[in-house]
Amino acid sequence: MKVLVTGATGFIGFHVAKLLTEKGFYVKALVRDENDAPVLKSLGVAPVKGDIRDFDACRDALKGCQQLYHLAADYRLWVPDPAVMYSINVQGTKNIMRAALMSSIEKVVYTSTVGVLAAHADSAPSNEESLSDIRDMVGHYKKSKFLAEVEVRHFIEQGLPAVIVNPSTPIGPFDRKPTPTGKIIVDFMNGKIPAFLDTGLNFVDVEDVAVGHALAAQHGRVGQRYILGNQNITLKEFFGILARVTGKKAPAVRLPYFPVLMAAYINEALSTWITGKQPAIPLTGVKMARKYMFFDCAKAVKELHLPQSSVEAAIEKAIRWFEHNDYIAERTSCQRQEQIRQHIQKIG
Repeated sequence: MKVLVTGATGFIGFHVAKLLTEKGFYVKALVRDENDAPVLKSLGVAPVKGDIRDFDACRDALKGCQQLYHLAADYRLWVPDPAVMYSINVQGTKNIMRAALMSSIEKVVYTSTVGVLAAHADSAPSNEESLSDIRDMVGHYKKSKFLAEVEVRHFIEQGLPAVIVNPSTPIGPFDRKPTPTGKIIVDFMNGKIPAFLDTGLNFVDVEDVAVGHALAAQHGRVGQRYILGNQNITLKEFFGILARVTGKKAPAVRLPYFPVLMAAYINEALSTWITGKQPAIPLTGVKMARKYMFFDCAKAVKELHLPQSSVEAAIEKAIRWFEHNDYIAERTSCQRQEQIRQHIQKIG
């Protein structure tokens, strides 16, 4: 079977493309930057140059495909020009869904996010029926993904055989950018997190999320949402796991919310109007931390048979990948010292 994966150079998309290739699918990947092609080719994926914002490119990429996995998205907590994010996340989704409808695709798996679901103030887990409103969306990423999911539902009403998956917080290897969650791990490993906010997230092994996409194509009911997640963990507990795995000390100071919020407002204003650089304290991230993002994944486990692999093992895999790929300053220094030592032994 021939399938198209958009966003295959992203964190989840890479694992989806890798899994489908391993399952024997002929996988095409729509890529905007040709520099990403070698990584995909090494997996056996066929890169197709094109931009999700170009309808003709979407239509051409889908030729001959029976399935579409649409994961391409601009995922950042702060963007200097929000219009770019909306053009990718909303208009790009409209383009690829329209092309899929015209191409008579057999199954579409659209990757949304749990961020479009309503979070409960009392930290009770939300589920697929926890409906929200655009006014509830914090930041441009959530707003754009909310609008994109609305567009997907419009196409489903027109006959598009699409299933929606809502990943929670994936953890694992090959988080190249890294994602905001991966950056927390990197910053922790580099000793840049002295304190934390009282919040919580639902974590899941990114490889389970990839499996969930394949299962959604196989077992998912058209028009249904499925939360691809696993374990609800507070941020304090998350740092405790990082400490156990790495041997480093977890931050012990819990910061009060409102002073951090005020600092984030100031920091973002400086980034927007003066520096143009990523704010050290993303305002959207702080606002999101106001509520626990806990979720009930029972529907995906029951209907899709979503695996529930160890989150701690996924965290350890992520740490090892970051270490091996020189994201950790201390590790990089140690590796250089070892290389120097080996070089001296050779010439001694």
